Amino acid sequence: MNVRRLIPGTAVAATALLGLGALSGCSSSGAAGGSDGKLDIMASFYPMQYLAEEIGGGHVRVTTLTEPGQEPHDLEISARQTAAMEESDLVLYLKGLQPAVDEAVQQSEARTKVDATTLTSLEKDGPEPERSAGSGEPSKSGEPAGEHADEHGHAEDGHDHAEEGHAEDGHGHGEEEKPAEEEKAAEEEAGHDGHDHGHSHDGPDPHIWLDPVRYAEVAKGLGKAMAKADPDHAADYGRNTDALVKRLDALHTKFEGGLRDTRTDVFITTHSAFGYLADRYGLIEESITGLDPESEPSGARIKALQQTAKADKVDTVFYETLVSDRTAKTLANDAGLRTDVLDPVEGITDKSKGDDYVQVMEANLTALRTALGAK
Repeated sequence: MNVRRLIPGTAVAATALLGLGALSGCSSSGAAGGSDGKLDIMASFYPMQYLAEEIGGGHVRVTTLTEPGQEPHDLEISARQTAAMEESDLVLYLKGLQPAVDEAVQQSEARTKVDATTLTSLEKDGPEPERSAGSGEPSKSGEPAGEHADEHGHAEDGHDHAEEGHAEDGHGHGEEEKPAEEEKAAEEEAGHDGHDHGHSHDGPDPHIWLDPVRYAEVAKGLGKAMAKADPDHAADYGRNTDALVKRLDALHTKFEGGLRDTRTDVFITTHSAFGYLADRYGLIEESITGLDPESEPSGARIKALQQTAKADKVDTVFYETLVSDRTAKTLANDAGLRTDVLDPVEGITDKSKGDDYVQVMEANLTALRTALGAK
C-alpha cells in the first residue's frame, strides 16, 4: 500500500526560517556582490532560473547549471560550474532532483544557499489526489472509488485515506477475472503493491514547480531571501514577487476551472513528474517509469497500464520532450491509444510549446483537457 506521508508544515517553516537566517553571511555592506551591483544568482535548472529572473528583474544576473535541452536529473557539474558557484551571491536549487547539484551545494562555500524544498511542503513518494479517494463515490469511469483509493489520498487535508477501510493491495481493475497466482507474480515483477505508479524513488517527490500553488509559495520565500541578500533592492523584489504570485494564482485558477468537469480523471505519463499537479486538481497520474525518467518499466507494469487505460477510459499516453518517447509510443500503439506531449517544464527548447513557464503550463492544460475529455 502506498501510504502518503506529508512533511509537517511546522518543520518546513522552521527549516525555511533557518535558511533565511543563513543569509547573514552576505557582504557586510548589504549590497549585491557583483562589480556592477547586480546580485549574481546560480540556479540549478530552468524552474529555479525562471523564479530568480522574474523576481530579480534588472537587479540580478542569473546563470543556470542545466543548459536548455539537457535532461536535469542526470546533470554532471563541471569544474568551471563549481568555480562559478563559489563566486555566486546566491545559489538556488531544489534538493532531491539533481544529486550532482546537491553534492556540489553541500561542498560549496557560496554566500547564500536557498533550497526551494524548504519553502513549501513535500510528499514522501509523491502526493495523492483528492477525487474519488476515501469518498465512496464512483470515479468518472463508473468504477467504485476504492479502485484507486488505497493509494490516492488527499494531501492537503492531512488525512490518510488509505486507512479508511480500503483494501491495502486492491487495485481492482479486472481483479476478479485474474488468477491469484498470476496477480501475485505480476505484483512481484512490478516491484510494488499492485498499482502505485511504478515508483522506485525513496525520498520526497521534488517536482513541486508543476503545482502552481506550491510554486507560488517558493516564489514568496525566494523573494524574501533575495531581499535579505540585496536589501538595496528589497522593495523591487517585493513588487516583482507579488506580480509573479498573481500570475501563478491566475494559472492555478485556469487549471482549477479547466479540469473541473472531465470524462475521466486518469492520465498516463512517462514518469511521475505530475503527482503534485494531479493532487491539486483531483486527478490520478499513472506513470510508466516512476520518479526516475531513465528507469525501465517491467512487463507487468506495461500490462497494468493497458488494463488501467481500458478500465478508466484513457485514450492518451503522454510523453516528454527531454526523455525518450519510445516506451510511451510503444504502449500507445499496443493499446490503440494516441500520444501527446505533457511537458514537465524542466527546460525551454525549440520544441517547447511556449517561451516561458506560464505559457508551457497553459499548453499542458490544453493537452490535459483534450486527453481527459474536459467539457
